[in-house]
Amino acid sequence: MPTTTPTGAETTETLFDYERWESRLPELEARYRSNRPYPHIHLDGLLDPELAQRLEAAFPAPDAASWIQYKHFNENKLGNTHREAFPEIIGRVVDELGSPRFVAWLSKLTGIAGLMPDPTLEGGGMHQTERGGFLNLHADFTMHHHKTHWRRRCNLILFLNEGWEETWGGALELWDREMKRCEAKVLPLLNHAVIFNTDDDSFHGYPDAIECPETVTRKSLALYYYTEETDPSYRGRSTAYRARPGEGWKAPLIWLDKEAVALYSTLKRRLGLSDDFASRVLGLLSRRKKSDKTGGKTS
Repeated sequence: MPTTTPTGAETTETLFDYERWESRLPELEARYRSNRPYPHIHLDGLLDPELAQRLEAAFPAPDAASWIQYKHFNENKLGNTHREAFPEIIGRVVDELGSPRFVAWLSKLTGIAGLMPDPTLEGGGMHQTERGGFLNLHADFTMHHHKTHWRRRCNLILFLNEGWEETWGGALELWDREMKRCEAKVLPLLNHAVIFNTDDDSFHGYPDAIECPETVTRKSLALYYYTEETDPSYRGRSTAYRARPGEGWKAPLIWLDKEAVALYSTLKRRLGLSDDFASRVLGLLSRRKKSDKTGGKTS
């Protein structure tokens, strides 16, 4: 089926092999619902291999001005939610993963009726983590910040890192609901994807600082899907970060930062803010730290 690029040109390029993945739905549904610690699935080869390589190659460098700085005690990574600024091939794939046919496939896979994509990519889009970056274990925010009747239901994360080595870390960890142990790990390898439920206790992250070379980054696309919330009493909550067993000394700092994020989320919702303002502040602080470490040199 032809699709239209942002320039108005038509293309017949296949961005998702529906025949392949729809034919596997009975098997995948069963795996998704039975996997521990909560419903999820790890898919190797979500897209055509050559297409996945093109996506990785199209990723903007980490010093590009378009990146949002997600840098505080509980995370150190970059993000970009501005669909209009995406490289063309990345934008087209993101659009496909939000198309009615794909969302219908995802709804059948997860068993969640009425799924909707988020055209604003709130908190999602392109993600990139440099050496030393991390994301503490957490359960995601459960309501859209600007559409308060949208309840977040599942995530799709597509990794785009050819040649990633296990010793560098960066594996996505899925923890049990009591936060006692990690029950699944997925390395961020090229064209590997993870889809999982977004519940109050779907704890996940990559909490150890990654140790990839300075010239390498951990790249991924993140898509979040919602349903209409019909219960007027449901208010949802912001991202809930948690410490791992044995990290008791971190727990108060993780909690304080979590509360700060919750306050920011409330202001964001009430004032209609985007993450760009906070990103500019965090970016200035990050550059100042780098300048202090290098004696004023930032290059």
